[in-house]
Amino acid sequence: MCPSTGSPDRAEELRQLLEAVTARVVPYVRAADEPAARIGDPISPKKLSTLIGSDLVLPEKGRGMDDFLIVLDQILKYSVVTWHPGFMDKLYASTNPIGVATDLLLSILNTNAYIYSVAPVLTLIEINTSREYARLFGFTGEYAGGLTLPGGSASNTHSMIVARGTLYPDTKVSGNGDYRFVIFTSCHGHYSVEKAAISLGLGSEAVWTIPVDEDERMRVDVLEQRILEAKAQGRTPLYINATAGTTVYGSYDPFTEISTVARRHNVWFHVDGSWGGNVVFSDKLRHKLQGVELADSITANPHKMLGVPLTCSFLLAPDRRVFQKASSLRAPYLFHNDEIDGDDYDIGDSTMGCGRRADSLKLFLGWKWYGKEGYALRVEQAYNVTAHLASLVATRPGFHLVSTNPPPCFQTCFYYSPKGDLSGDPEENTRITRAIAYQLQACGRFLVDYAPPAGKKGNGEFFRAVVNAQICTKEIVEELVDTIEKIGKTL
Repeated sequence: MCPSTGSPDRAEELRQLLEAVTARVVPYVRAADEPAARIGDPISPKKLSTLIGSDLVLPEKGRGMDDFLIVLDQILKYSVVTWHPGFMDKLYASTNPIGVATDLLLSILNTNAYIYSVAPVLTLIEINTSREYARLFGFTGEYAGGLTLPGGSASNTHSMIVARGTLYPDTKVSGNGDYRFVIFTSCHGHYSVEKAAISLGLGSEAVWTIPVDEDERMRVDVLEQRILEAKAQGRTPLYINATAGTTVYGSYDPFTEISTVARRHNVWFHVDGSWGGNVVFSDKLRHKLQGVELADSITANPHKMLGVPLTCSFLLAPDRRVFQKASSLRAPYLFHNDEIDGDDYDIGDSTMGCGRRADSLKLFLGWKWYGKEGYALRVEQAYNVTAHLASLVATRPGFHLVSTNPPPCFQTCFYYSPKGDLSGDPEENTRITRAIAYQLQACGRFLVDYAPPAGKKGNGEFFRAVVNAQICTKEIVEELVDTIEKIGKTL
């Protein structure tokens, strides 16, 4: 029986639920574009628990539609509105209508994209989408492509597993053994690299960080020195993680030069393009990725810069067969690759997991909807708005630009000082930044993150405002600067 209708008609129950949800979420999205729209008030976990505590209780007997609608309304009321143009806090924002429709389709299918037999169309979509995606990055071979994983951290971790299994295949059976592997990444690299090393049993001390130059890019001369140092200590250099769009500054490492070092020392060269990799869609901005085609593997997340629904992360390679070779256990009760045209269509065998959502469909249908040209316009618009924000900050009294002008990617880092001159006290600068960030959300218009100091530019925590394409305009960033100035003068 359907708890809401008393009827066994699943289709009717689905219709009622979808109508109820649509009646709420369409106005929710429309309201985000209204001039008086609020982004969501700052609220402590304790206060929120008090407000919705009774609705968090799980019942003995099902409560059906009534409780569903109550909880739905609470979620919409107290969640941050990522559809709001002032959402500039993280390296993602809302999805878009085609993204919502795609997620709904995936929920209706509710299939597992680990073997072809239960996901035939979705398997072909993943193979073909990853191939075309890989070709954008310059992987043009017959087997170019990849697979999706649940987030950029998972993709980075799997790339390290593949690197170890490919360069040192005995480790697949024997583990790390006597190898003392070393991983290299810039000091601005993502923390997932260190977590991956922990997951692989290498330990965090196996990750050696490389300093950056004045443009926040990995210093290749120091990288090679450290590789030689590792060899001199009897260690085995395994993996270099370069970044396309670092988390704080948005910098792009020098891929061509890094590749030369990697080849000379037989080290796997991975590019973490989780954030900045998708400038690849723009012919105007693709130059930032010069040399990326020389990588052994690339992580790219359409759920960030492209507005594809969370989560959608691809791990790409010049030859996708390396994933299957490094990961397969050929479990005969599950995978039947040998029975399908002599090729690998059971994609789950190329991962370390089993359950897989068909995340590639999100990029596939988005790409179909907007085309490469539409995605190019999206990222170019975001870059132009970012450059506008940086110019505002660079010329407005009291603001102190930390990023280059223009910034390398879509985030602008800066301080604001109510007194005009930046305080020499890092703790005072941090206090001001955090106080203004709180008030920006409290006034209902903006959610902006802040970041800790890094190297020579460190003078306390500073703002990191992220321009998310489509919903963020030049008028919005002008309002942001005006609002920060207004709040700052009250401190």
